[in-house]
This record gives sequence, structure tokens and C-alpha cells, in this order.
Amino acid sequence: MAELLEKHIIQLLRDQDEKGMSLLYEYYGDTLFGVALKVTKDEDLAKDVLQESLIKVWRKINSYDPKKAKLFTWLFRITRNTAIDKIRSVNTKSEQEIQVEVSNVYSVGVNSIRPEHLDVKQHIDSLDEKYQVVLDALFFKGMTQQEASEALDMPLGTVKSRLKIGLRELRKIFNAPIVLLLMFWI
Repeated sequence: MAELLEKHIIQLLRDQDEKGMSLLYEYYGDTLFGVALKVTKDEDLAKDVLQESLIKVWRKINSYDPKKAKLFTWLFRITRNTAIDKIRSVNTKSEQEIQVEVSNVYSVGVNSIRPEHLDVKQHIDSLDEKYQVVLDALFFKGMTQQEASEALDMPLGTVKSRLKIGLRELRKIFNAPIVLLLMFWI
């Protein structure tokens, strides 16, 4: 019975039938929420993780291979990995918060500002579009690498590679100082 239900859910999802998502949530939602809660230890984060996981399942159902794993195992991995990414993202954001009172960001001397660095956006626009998109998401839209990966529907490794190559190209233009500043900004 369970195997037949699993095949039915998979087929509905592959047909982009919303009933498949309803059945998936009905039969696996509580357990997947439990997985997310166990990793995040926060109910609100766990709810976010469950929603993000279900969206990933909806988008990537055609990559599911029943020969490699049971549906629940695949769902478990997606949920667990999404929860781990969410925790890392939350931790990174809280570590990056700037305390204005103790920050020396505003004490940049006039001599340290170089006119050729004021047109960073223009120089980024001169790069190949695949690097522009990643650099724009990370530096001008304030996304994390994981968020950029999801927003651009691009593997995280590709985001990281394009960031590295894009920064390397900018380093050639700026002779390193501004690029080092951008690298620490991530």
C-alpha cells in the first residue's frame, strides 16, 4: 500500500499536479517538520525550512530516482540539507551584523578612497553576464551565496566558482585593493 501511494505521489508531482503536493504534505509533512525542527531547534525556522524543502521537491521532482532511494529518504535529505543551510545562513547573518558604536567603517580616511574604485558597478558590467549576475546578487542585492544559488536556480558550487572568477577579473582592473574589500564583504 505504501509503495503504491509513493508511486502515485511521484507521478502526480511529475505531472505538476498540485494534488501530489497535498498528498506529500499530508503523508510526510509532520515527519519532515520534525526533521527540520530537530536541526534548527526553532519552530519558525523549521516552518520556513519545510516550506523551502517542499518548493525544492516541487521544482526538482524530475531529478528523483527511485532506484537510488525511497521517496522518504530523498525528502529527508532535502529537508535536512535545507535546515543545515538555513542554520548556517542565520548564523552568518548574525555574525555579520555591524555594531555602529564599535565599527570603524565610518572612519575611512579621504586618502584611502581612490577615484578609480568609485565605478565598481561599471566595471562589473564589463564582465561576462554569468559573472555579473552572481556579483550583482551578492554585492548589490545583499544575498548570501546560498540565497543567490536558490534565487538564480544555480548550484551553490557554480555560484562560488563564478564569484571567484569574477573577483579575479576585477582584481586585474583594480590592482587588488577594492577586490580584497569585496571579498571580505561576502
